[in-house]
Amino acid sequence: MTDIHKTAVVSSKSNIHETAKIGAYSIIGGDVEIGKDTRIESHVVIKGKTKIGQDNHIYSFSSVGDDPQDKKYDNENTEVEIGDRNTIREYTTINKGTTQDVGVTRLGDDNWIMAYVHIAHDCQVGNNTIFANNTTLGGHVEVGDFVIFGGFSGAHQFCKIGAHSFLGMYSGVARDLPPYVIVMGQPAEPRGINLEGLKRRDFSRDQIRNIKSAYKALYMSNLGLEEATKAIEDLGDINGEINTLIDFLKDTTRGIVRKG
Repeated sequence: MTDIHKTAVVSSKSNIHETAKIGAYSIIGGDVEIGKDTRIESHVVIKGKTKIGQDNHIYSFSSVGDDPQDKKYDNENTEVEIGDRNTIREYTTINKGTTQDVGVTRLGDDNWIMAYVHIAHDCQVGNNTIFANNTTLGGHVEVGDFVIFGGFSGAHQFCKIGAHSFLGMYSGVARDLPPYVIVMGQPAEPRGINLEGLKRRDFSRDQIRNIKSAYKALYMSNLGLEEATKAIEDLGDINGEINTLIDFLKDTTRGIVRKG
């Protein structure tokens, strides 16, 4: 039998796994699905068409699946999807999608979301990310795997944040951030590659050397984006690291973060 505190308000139409736990005074709406061993602490509100996987831990005063902060929203039946093994700390807000985009806000697996984070409508967040306190994503932001956001950092709407990149504390980006790149400052500027992160994720010396060469072509060669992309292609790929960067550069729609 599901462990639901007697003060929680849980719709009889919701679909909650028998091993899930719902804390005191939490509110769970009728279109909500909560998976195996997921733990919802007290005073959490989960509503709308929201699907939450297994082994997640959502802390007090979080809001998941509520309406997007978008004036165009007109009560459409949009969604939130959350994967497995995520930690979502206090006062986090994750809004559902809009019909102007894919209609679903997604959070993948194994993400560490600290307090007061806001993930806006239609954001697509990958796996193994870290969002430090007060990180804010505008609508429609795409975040790759293993990205780290420092405290009070954020991304403008429609930005793409490449895998293994790192945003320093208080940094905000209004253009796309390529994979592997560290940005810091206000406005945010590239400061090198995320070397420690790559080492921790078992990138080889040759792969890291390749990524360093790509960074030099992109930021230290005075080449335009197309020319830099061609130079990076000429480096050759060892185990997918260069193709990841090339695909990102060819897909950018807002341009990339540049030095001032």
